[in-house]
Amino acid sequence: MTAIAPRMTLVLALATALCATGAIAQQRPADASGLHDALRLSPGQEDAWRTYQAAIAPDPQVQQRHRAADMLLPQLPTPRRVALIEATAQADAADLHRQGEAVKAFYATLSPDQQRTFDRMTADAARQGEADAGQGRPPGER
Repeated sequence: MTAIAPRMTLVLALATALCATGAIAQQRPADASGLHDALRLSPGQEDAWRTYQAAIAPDPQVQQRHRAADMLLPQLPTPRRVALIEATAQADAADLHRQGEAVKAFYATLSPDQQRTFDRMTADAARQGEADAGQGRPPGER
Protein backbone atom coordinates (compact mmCIF):
# COMPACT_ATOMS: atom_id res chain seq x y z
CA MET A 1 0.00 0.00 0.00
CA THR A 2 2.91 2.36 0.59
CA ALA A 3 3.57 2.62 -3.17
CA ILE A 4 -0.04 3.66 -3.73
CA ALA A 5 -0.21 6.32 -1.00
CA PRO A 6 2.23 8.83 -2.61
CA ARG A 7 0.45 8.42 -5.95
CA MET A 8 -2.94 9.11 -4.37
CA THR A 9 -1.51 12.14 -2.55
CA LEU A 10 -0.31 13.49 -5.90
CA VAL A 11 -3.72 12.84 -7.49
CA LEU A 12 -5.42 14.68 -4.64
CA ALA A 13 -3.01 17.62 -4.90
CA LEU A 14 -3.63 17.88 -8.65
CA ALA A 15 -7.38 17.64 -8.18
CA THR A 16 -7.19 20.41 -5.60
CA ALA A 17 -5.25 22.63 -7.98
CA LEU A 18 -7.62 21.91 -10.87
CA CYS A 19 -10.67 22.54 -8.76
CA ALA A 20 -9.51 25.75 -7.10
CA THR A 21 -12.97 27.22 -7.08
CA GLY A 22 -14.11 24.19 -5.14
CA ALA A 23 -11.46 25.09 -2.58
CA ILE A 24 -13.13 28.47 -2.19
CA ALA A 25 -16.50 26.80 -1.66
CA GLN A 26 -15.05 24.42 0.95
CA GLN A 27 -13.25 27.09 2.96
CA ARG A 28 -15.77 29.55 4.26
CA PRO A 29 -18.95 31.07 2.84
CA ALA A 30 -17.24 34.46 3.21
CA ASP A 31 -14.64 33.41 0.60
CA ALA A 32 -17.33 32.58 -1.95
CA SER A 33 -19.12 35.78 -1.01
CA GLY A 34 -15.88 37.71 -1.53
CA LEU A 35 -15.51 36.20 -5.01
CA HIS A 36 -19.13 37.01 -5.79
CA ASP A 37 -18.70 40.60 -4.64
CA ALA A 38 -15.38 41.05 -6.49
CA LEU A 39 -16.90 39.81 -9.74
CA ARG A 40 -19.66 42.44 -9.59
CA LEU A 41 -22.08 40.17 -11.37
CA SER A 42 -24.91 41.60 -13.41
CA PRO A 43 -28.45 40.49 -12.60
CA GLY A 44 -28.31 38.32 -15.74
CA GLN A 45 -25.27 36.45 -14.38
CA GLU A 46 -26.80 35.60 -11.00
CA ASP A 47 -28.50 32.40 -12.22
CA ALA A 48 -25.18 31.20 -13.65
CA TRP A 49 -23.52 31.97 -10.29
CA ARG A 50 -26.12 29.93 -8.38
CA THR A 51 -25.74 27.00 -10.80
CA TYR A 52 -21.95 27.20 -10.46
CA GLN A 53 -22.10 27.36 -6.64
CA ALA A 54 -24.42 24.34 -6.50
CA ALA A 55 -22.08 22.35 -8.77
CA ILE A 56 -18.93 23.02 -6.74
CA ALA A 57 -20.48 22.72 -3.26
CA PRO A 58 -19.11 19.88 -1.15
CA ASP A 59 -21.23 16.78 -1.70
CA PRO A 60 -22.07 14.89 1.51
CA GLN A 61 -22.34 11.64 -0.48
CA VAL A 62 -18.77 12.07 -1.77
CA GLN A 63 -17.54 12.81 1.73
CA GLN A 64 -19.35 9.71 3.02
CA ARG A 65 -17.87 7.61 0.20
CA HIS A 66 -14.38 8.73 1.24
CA ARG A 67 -15.04 7.99 4.93
CA ALA A 68 -16.40 4.54 4.09
CA ALA A 69 -13.40 3.76 1.88
CA ASP A 70 -11.00 4.95 4.60
CA MET A 71 -12.66 2.65 7.12
CA LEU A 72 -12.65 -0.35 4.78
CA LEU A 73 -9.08 -0.08 3.49
CA PRO A 74 -7.28 -1.52 6.54
CA GLN A 75 -9.62 -4.53 6.58
CA LEU A 76 -9.16 -5.54 2.94
CA PRO A 77 -6.52 -7.73 1.33
CA THR A 78 -4.19 -5.79 -0.96
CA PRO A 79 -5.87 -6.58 -4.31
CA ARG A 80 -9.23 -5.38 -2.96
CA ARG A 81 -7.59 -2.29 -1.44
CA VAL A 82 -6.14 -1.44 -4.83
CA ALA A 83 -9.54 -1.98 -6.48
CA LEU A 84 -11.24 0.24 -3.91
CA ILE A 85 -8.64 2.99 -4.34
CA GLU A 86 -9.02 2.80 -8.12
CA ALA A 87 -12.82 2.92 -7.91
CA THR A 88 -12.68 5.89 -5.56
CA ALA A 89 -10.21 7.68 -7.83
CA GLN A 90 -12.46 7.06 -10.86
CA ALA A 91 -15.50 8.42 -9.01
CA ASP A 92 -13.46 11.43 -7.88
CA ALA A 93 -12.31 12.02 -11.47
CA ALA A 94 -15.94 11.97 -12.64
CA ASP A 95 -16.87 14.46 -9.91
CA LEU A 96 -13.91 16.64 -10.85
CA HIS A 97 -14.95 16.55 -14.51
CA ARG A 98 -18.53 17.56 -13.63
CA GLN A 99 -17.27 20.42 -11.48
CA GLY A 100 -14.80 21.50 -14.15
CA GLU A 101 -17.58 21.68 -16.72
CA ALA A 102 -19.60 23.86 -14.33
CA VAL A 103 -16.62 26.16 -13.80
CA LYS A 104 -16.08 26.51 -17.55
CA ALA A 105 -19.79 27.20 -18.15
CA PHE A 106 -19.83 29.93 -15.49
CA TYR A 107 -16.51 31.39 -16.67
CA ALA A 108 -17.95 31.73 -20.18
CA THR A 109 -20.64 34.07 -18.80
CA LEU A 110 -18.04 36.48 -17.39
CA SER A 111 -16.64 39.56 -19.10
CA PRO A 112 -12.86 39.69 -19.71
CA ASP A 113 -12.40 41.88 -16.60
CA GLN A 114 -14.47 39.47 -14.50
CA GLN A 115 -12.46 36.54 -15.89
CA ARG A 116 -9.22 38.19 -14.77
CA THR A 117 -10.68 38.70 -11.27
CA PHE A 118 -11.90 35.10 -11.20
CA ASP A 119 -8.48 33.83 -12.34
CA ARG A 120 -6.63 35.86 -9.72
CA MET A 121 -8.89 34.92 -6.82
CA THR A 122 -9.14 31.22 -7.67
CA ALA A 123 -5.38 30.97 -8.24
CA ASP A 124 -4.92 32.17 -4.65
CA ALA A 125 -7.28 29.41 -3.49
CA ALA A 126 -5.41 26.83 -5.58
CA ARG A 127 -2.09 27.78 -3.99
CA GLN A 128 -3.61 27.42 -0.53
CA GLY A 129 -5.20 24.10 -1.52
CA GLU A 130 -1.84 22.77 -2.75
CA ALA A 131 -0.22 23.77 0.53
CA ASP A 132 -3.00 22.07 2.50
CA ALA A 133 -2.76 18.88 0.40
CA GLY A 134 1.00 18.77 0.92
CA GLN A 135 0.43 18.80 4.65
CA GLY A 136 -2.25 16.09 4.56
CA ARG A 137 -5.12 18.50 5.23
CA PRO A 138 -8.33 18.77 3.23
CA PRO A 139 -8.63 21.93 1.07
CA GLY A 140 -9.65 24.93 3.12
CA GLU A 141 -8.93 23.40 6.54
CA ARG A 142 -6.29 25.59 8.17
